[in-house]
Amino acid sequence: MKDVNERYRNFFQDVYEVVRQVPPGRVTTYGAIAHYLGSRQGARTVGWAMQAAHTLRGDEFVPCHRVINRLGQLTGKQFFGSPTAMQQALEAEGIVVQDDQVQNFPQLFWDPSAELQP
Repeated sequence: MKDVNERYRNFFQDVYEVVRQVPPGRVTTYGAIAHYLGSRQGARTVGWAMQAAHTLRGDEFVPCHRVINRLGQLTGKQFFGSPTAMQQALEAEGIVVQDDQVQNFPQLFWDPSAELQP
């Protein structure tokens, strides 16, 4: 069981490193991160990493609010401190959100496969 836990821990750390590079005012998706990390079917695991990241503090902070689903929806908002915290964090960066949907999602989408060196 230790090997499985270690693999998840390492994958989560890789996810966190990618998410920390998403610029303010931009968003990415669970699937885009998984694809960049070589796990095409790993979007759900990226979601688990985002859920676990809410316990990190200080230098370990991960801007989870910048990770949304492939349709531009705020599907992870239930893991923030309040039902509106994710939206408020995005809006503080200039992102317009209406009905849990990021407006202008295609223009705001940050693709790690295009932006980062493999």
